[in-house]
Amino acid sequence: MSIPFWCLFIAALLIYLAKAPVAKAMSEEGRGYDNRNPRAQQARLAGFGARAVAAHQNSIEIFPLFAAGVLMAHVTQTQGLFVDLLAIVFIVSRVVYLFLYWNDKATLRSLVWVIGLVCCLLLMLSPAL
Repeated sequence: MSIPFWCLFIAALLIYLAKAPVAKAMSEEGRGYDNRNPRAQQARLAGFGARAVAAHQNSIEIFPLFAAGVLMAHVTQTQGLFVDLLAIVFIVSRVVYLFLYWNDKATLRSLVWVIGLVCCLLLMLSPAL
């Protein structure tokens, strides 16, 4: 399996890794984890819990763009160090992004988000570059 495909797999796992702090925040809320209506409980979270929900949702939102970039590079047989590096930088940016979101570092988090977005767009453009 190629490096970009491994990164795609890791990006999928990061979605669920990002859910773990949400579940922790929910279980620490006064009434514990509400498995009957978790989205309503998530909507009530504040502070760290609310940031954890937002980080998780953003992980879901960016995944299709990254997947499209990796698949566009693959189907056009665009390979090499540039594509591999873009995929790796995307994964690193997403891990850093999660930690920055959880720790309320908004400006730096936004900068790291842009880096991940640029990686996705460059992956999509890589057949033309």
